[in-house]
Amino acid sequence: MTPVTKVVLGMMGRLRPKPVTGDSASTIALPQVDPHGGMPLMEALAARRSSREFAPDPLPLPLLAGVLWAAYGINRPDGGRTAPTAINAQEIDLFAALPSGAYLYDAARHALTLVSATDVRRVTGYQDFVDEAPLDLVYVADHTRMRMVPAGQRESYSSAAAGAIGQNVYLYAAAHGLATVIRAWIDREAIAEALGLTHDQQVLFSQTVGHPKK
Repeated sequence: MTPVTKVVLGMMGRLRPKPVTGDSASTIALPQVDPHGGMPLMEALAARRSSREFAPDPLPLPLLAGVLWAAYGINRPDGGRTAPTAINAQEIDLFAALPSGAYLYDAARHALTLVSATDVRRVTGYQDFVDEAPLDLVYVADHTRMRMVPAGQRESYSSAAAGAIGQNVYLYAAAHGLATVIRAWIDREAIAEALGLTHDQQVLFSQTVGHPKK
């Protein structure tokens, strides 16, 4: 679907998910991630870049697990995460749009939980490549966890947290030969409807991840 078509459908309130490919498992258990080794940080920073051309090949489960853990996984016994949030609100929910459905990343269980048995990828952005790339992440702020932050500042606080998570994804992608790009040109209302979000949940950004197009 072209960007122009998506914009028109979005303006009409008719940008919708498509049927899934294969079965939608209610839960996807992710393999544990080895936090040791890998590319040195300075090399990953040197390789970090935005890419907008993706191969449709699915991400193997270990790579998917690595992306999600690097993004916002638990890295300490006390429940601390790989990305910071103000007053440790941990207000960001990380959704994964896959060909088999849309899932919420459960960091405590290191697993994915199904929230929609539809292919939400085309809804996560106006660009045409989001339809076929194997993974589109959606960053959502849950304002019910930010009661100690003044209402007028919650979006900026949560956007900073989402930016840190997005950079984690960039560095993991660079270290593992993946392509990624973070995106703000999105139909937030269509995404919220597709994911079944409440009025307290705010869609911030999307990020596409996949193998680079050959």
